[in-house]
Formats: sequence, C-alpha cells, structure tokens
Amino acid sequence: MIPFNKALPYDIIMGDVYVPQCPFCQSDNVLLAKFKPDDIVRVREGKKKLLVFPCCGNKITVLDSDNDYLLTDTIVRKD
Repeated sequence: MIPFNKALPYDIIMGDVYVPQCPFCQSDNVLLAKFKPDDIVRVREGKKKLLVFPCCGNKITVLDSDNDYLLTDTIVRKD
C-alpha cells in the first residue's frame, strides 16, 4: 500500500509541472521548473529523481508516480 503521507499531488499545465502547495514553506501553486512531464514518465519507469523546490530550496527524492501523485522518500503530508 502506498503511504499517502509521502504522496505529493501535482498538475501539468501547458507542459509545466506544478504542486498545489510546497510541503515545507506552504507557498501556493509552485512551478517545478526543473521537473518536466518527461521526468514523471522516467520516474514511473523506475528512475529516481531529485526534486528541489524553487520557493525554499528544500529537496526530496521522487521514487514513483501516477497520474495524480508523486511518491517521495519524505513525509510531505500530515494525517
């Protein structure tokens, strides 16, 4: 079972990846400029990807993905 507290929701809008809120500094609608839709596909195929949040500089590793969520190695949501 996928741990929901390590799942980060995302959206792809016009070829850019956004998260609704930064799990560290709580900035809204964060553009992940260095994380592209192709990276989501590569992660889904089994390659890990380092994700750096441009708003605060915090880092997490993305382990897997689906159409709605990025599975990370860090707790990003509170229950």
